[in-house]
Amino acid sequence: MAAEGNAKPAKKLSLKENYALLTRGLGWEPSYEKHEEIFRNISFEGIKIHDWEKWEDPFRLTMDAYWKYQGEKERKLYAIVDAFQQNNGQFNVTDARYVQALKIFINGITELEYDSHRGFNMLAREFPGVGPRIAAQMQSLDELRHATTQIHTISQYAKYFTGMNEFPYQFDRAWYLSIPKSFFEDAVTSGPFEFIVAISFAFEYVLTNLAFMPWMSGAAFNGDMATVSFGFSAQSDEARHMTLGIEVIKFLLEQDPANVPLVQKWIDKWFWRGYRLLSLLATMMDYMLPKRVMAWNEAWEIYYEQNGGALFADLARYGIKPPKRAPETIAEKGHVAHQMWSVFYANRDAVGFQMWLPSDEEMDWMSEKYPDTFDKYYRPRYEYWREMEKAGTPFKNTTLPQLCQVCQWPCLFTEPDDPTTLSLRETEYKGETFHMCSDGCKDIFDDTPEKFVHAWLPVHQIYQGNCFLPDVDPTAPGFNPMYEALRYMGIKPGVDGGDFKGSADATNWEKWTSRPANIHEGAYTDAVRASNKIPDAVRDTGSQSDAARKAS
Repeated sequence: MAAEGNAKPAKKLSLKENYALLTRGLGWEPSYEKHEEIFRNISFEGIKIHDWEKWEDPFRLTMDAYWKYQGEKERKLYAIVDAFQQNNGQFNVTDARYVQALKIFINGITELEYDSHRGFNMLAREFPGVGPRIAAQMQSLDELRHATTQIHTISQYAKYFTGMNEFPYQFDRAWYLSIPKSFFEDAVTSGPFEFIVAISFAFEYVLTNLAFMPWMSGAAFNGDMATVSFGFSAQSDEARHMTLGIEVIKFLLEQDPANVPLVQKWIDKWFWRGYRLLSLLATMMDYMLPKRVMAWNEAWEIYYEQNGGALFADLARYGIKPPKRAPETIAEKGHVAHQMWSVFYANRDAVGFQMWLPSDEEMDWMSEKYPDTFDKYYRPRYEYWREMEKAGTPFKNTTLPQLCQVCQWPCLFTEPDDPTTLSLRETEYKGETFHMCSDGCKDIFDDTPEKFVHAWLPVHQIYQGNCFLPDVDPTAPGFNPMYEALRYMGIKPGVDGGDFKGSADATNWEKWTSRPANIHEGAYTDAVRASNKIPDAVRDTGSQSDAARKAS
């Protein structure tokens, strides 16, 4: 007993020692299986790694510290989410048009968080180095957390507004959601090194700030504190992810000079794929925030031209150049959001969110932000479409658009140096012609055509009759192929999409809040203002679309 009483307390390990034990201390060398049999995907891309011990994780975050920090953030986040729900925070946003942007977020972005979780799970298995394996495992947990917090936050809106409670189903089937879906399917079916360059560097480091800074600021400016909370709760994770991305690049470039051309090719490819994906965000920022923080072109200047320029200047010492097609993104920044909105408006009956033409005040804002492009190319279009609406003959597309074989957007973009000419590229492969929307997508297709000839293009599949539910009979009298294709996609025709004015969301908003569904629409009737009671029917957490129709 005396001996025990005189025992000295164990020395407290330093952070570096603790990190080493919980990372490299858990690694081992195989004894009865070949190394190449365990890590089968590590060599086919051509990347050469000579010493995995050279990997440095600047955060040196241990698993016990990770759970502690994340637990603290969860408690704070869910306290805000709970208060938001109890106080009907969904009715404190600017107007009901803002909610349409949340439909794109839950349907098109949240699923990407989950796909990223799956991808980093695979990296945690495939990397021989213990350091990057642990970093990938933590990022996998981060991405799963981001998906769940986004679902929980936006679920409050789904109780009251249409088009949100079928998001996993729509993500796999809706035509415009094939763009984000194809992005991650392309990444996850690449090798482990290309995946981590694609997601951790090209997307997380170079492009993710556009989603988590100006967009989240826009949410705050429009009164959506729940969305702001999950955005800021994820931001510290994003900082680690960005650091992982830059460390990956430097590690690969320092390991062997032969890695440089491979990394450059992946940077060129995934910068362009990420930029095309962010066209959706450009549209949300410029058109779907009733109160705007900054325009897309301003965000691109700050978060790519300035920040990205400094990044690639730093990487120049390794022989890395800025992405090949970066000049085209700068040339397009005054056009992309307006072109995207025009296509969505023209096809508004085939999307899961409602559309509208910008008001005079909003067009004046765009004229100020886009002095060289908006008044010349886009204001006349919107004014003409407005006159068509007034005449009772609103403009709509009656056919489906040609899709790009790579990014899967409709071929809606114009030539970077000529906004009056649509950009269309073609490549022949094995006797068949394939179409692309740009030189950037053509570069990607020409490099690996076998991967992209198998792309599942929604428009092609619809025309081939492959997008109908089992109960559909195409030979039945009055068969409507577009109606049935929308049902297949999980979009309720006439409810989830179409015109915002007169929609269930707009009608219910006015009834429940006594406020205009569109802040630019003028005064509303006393009858609307008197209807300031939220019907019990819409509190049902089941089918919010049916509840909204009953309430209206």
